[in-house]
Amino acid sequence: MADVVIIGAGPVGLTCGIETLRSGMDAVIVEKGALANSIVGYPLHMEFFSTPELLEIGGYPFPTLRYKPTRGEALEYYRRVAVQENLSIRTYERVHQVEGTDGAFCVRTSKGSIACAKVVVATGFFDVPNLLNVPGEDLSKVTHYYREPYPYTRQRMAVIGGKNSAAKAALECYRHGANVTLIHRGAALSDRIKYWIKPDLDNRIKEGSIRLLLNTAVTAVEPRRLLLHGPDGPATLDNDFVLAMTGYRPDYAFLKALGIATRNDVYRTPVYDEASFETNRAGMYLAGTVCGGLKTSRWFIENGRFHAAQIVKHIETGKVTPLRLAERYWKTLE
Repeated sequence: MADVVIIGAGPVGLTCGIETLRSGMDAVIVEKGALANSIVGYPLHMEFFSTPELLEIGGYPFPTLRYKPTRGEALEYYRRVAVQENLSIRTYERVHQVEGTDGAFCVRTSKGSIACAKVVVATGFFDVPNLLNVPGEDLSKVTHYYREPYPYTRQRMAVIGGKNSAAKAALECYRHGANVTLIHRGAALSDRIKYWIKPDLDNRIKEGSIRLLLNTAVTAVEPRRLLLHGPDGPATLDNDFVLAMTGYRPDYAFLKALGIATRNDVYRTPVYDEASFETNRAGMYLAGTVCGGLKTSRWFIENGRFHAAQIVKHIETGKVTPLRLAERYWKTLE
């Protein structure tokens, strides 16, 4: 039996585990994939936009060879912090449901059950892409996750999107020999593209190295071409691969299965208290980027890591009675 079960072993989930242990309670972190699974899925040579001190957790300095750390450095940093803190982490174990009530939860997973008093959900949003919802999107030539440019050398490649991820992918693939067309449904690329990326992209578009199609939507994906609808109406584009950098969203089906409600707003924001991060389901908390709903630019590692201290502080106010309730509930399952 655990005091707290934390769902998700990303930087915020690890921080929740650290804060829980340092408060004198114990925690079990359950992760459906690898440690820091979202970062594992980032582009292989990705450099963070943030400086290392903004990514630090648990008070551990983040060493890096550059001004901004890379994906590999981040993975090693979070792994070492987890080892140093001796966190109890169960990877490749998926949570299916959480039964019981505040102080007496039973977390059902793909590998068994865990009784606990409280639950913290720190699942982020990177695992569920925003789909194009067009015919052919399920073809193997389409991906929503960019890893590296080499598979696209000498291929006719469409990058869909107008923000940082699409801009970086288009530039990298062009520089590794791909024939790149950047497709965006808006009238202009995002003004939030980083200042050191935007001029490079603008110049490549201006010189014709990267083709830009604005006010254009993909209406269907076929094995050797795309069907488009642009300013001049329907059109086709010869194509070998599609990289749909259309963003990601929280796993709303999972949140619903946990009993966490969402607000009826444009961002489908999960319901939680702004001070304690407790959701509408008593004893269950949200932490990190999942709190923003579809507004994925609200929370990052930089500010989401601070949710942990607020959650643990709230849990501490009633930890004795809930633990006794959890013991009683667990005995009913034996």
